[in-house]
Amino acid sequence: MRRAAFIYEDALSRHELRSDHPMRPVRLRYTYQLLQEYGAFDHPEAVLLDPRSATEEELAWLHTPEYVAAVKALGSGSGGVDGARFGFSGLGDNPVYPNMFEAAALSTGGSLVAAEMVASGEVDAAFNISGGLHHAAADHASGFCVFNDPALAVHYFLNRGMRVAYVDIDAHHGDGVQQAFYSDDRVLTISVHESGQYLFPGTGAVAELGEGAGRGYSVNLPLYPYTGDDDYIEAFSQVVPPLVRAFAPDVLVTQLGIDSYHSDPLTHLQMTTEGYIEAVRQLAGLGLPWLALGGGGYDVNAVARAWTLAYGVMLDIDWPDQLPPAFAQEHGAGRLRDELKPEIPSHVKVDVRRHLEETVGAIRQEIFPLHGLR
Repeated sequence: MRRAAFIYEDALSRHELRSDHPMRPVRLRYTYQLLQEYGAFDHPEAVLLDPRSATEEELAWLHTPEYVAAVKALGSGSGGVDGARFGFSGLGDNPVYPNMFEAAALSTGGSLVAAEMVASGEVDAAFNISGGLHHAAADHASGFCVFNDPALAVHYFLNRGMRVAYVDIDAHHGDGVQQAFYSDDRVLTISVHESGQYLFPGTGAVAELGEGAGRGYSVNLPLYPYTGDDDYIEAFSQVVPPLVRAFAPDVLVTQLGIDSYHSDPLTHLQMTTEGYIEAVRQLAGLGLPWLALGGGGYDVNAVARAWTLAYGVMLDIDWPDQLPPAFAQEHGAGRLRDELKPEIPSHVKVDVRRHLEETVGAIRQEIFPLHGLR
């Protein structure tokens, strides 16, 4: 039995980036509601916590003061700041929206609350579904992300003298976190994602393996489009657990984006809840103090179901497969776990396998020896 914190308050889900924007914070409320209907927070080992706003001092662990000031000014509509200089544009990925600083600081602070709970030993795991915004850079927004809460949470642990393994299973490469620790051997970053040849941000090749003291501590497992559960889990199992165990960190930070889901409108991976939750189970099985963060996911029904299952893994509980009536009524009947897998054409599967074998082979050749693995 594991004690697991869940960070949420409704303020996290109230903002809107733009009426037609694929990132819909309401998905956070749907996840919370589904867990609530399952009685998750009545469980003796569950701890439901409010987030707090990250301070400017905490944001400065990664972000430049000029960028933080720009986010504040843009979000308050005070004018005088060129948004484009900081990665913002009205019709692009990163629109300016009212109270943008407050919303971003609150979700970031949620990740820091979760990190504090894990570092103190009060819980074995903590899940901030509003976090996982892994593309933001030190001085600009990127890929729907204003502040990079995963990198800031890693900094929190480093400030306490802890070594950190960061594992990112979002369909998009965790470029902002990789960049933040690219020359740091205290942080092992592993990103499992759809290949940047086919998907934003266009990075995350095996050859991006760190520099200086950090050489071999940035690990990328890019996958071919239309990779499904079986191939994904095979590649994941061969790369992630062995490297994390060899690194022997003090704490595990994971970004649990579910935009790898087969019906996600922005990506091409073909995961179901079964494959996704098997990856989460393997992360739990590492037996480390565990900070879990949300991330991408643009099919909001799939997000709620997958993150509900993930919190169940953290508590070591299996929720009933029948969705609670209120949730089923609002979101369409169905089950918590997928019953069917998408059909992947055989000629595509051949390409998936070839790409997987080449990629895993390259990681074994280039990175495993640096960690004493064969």
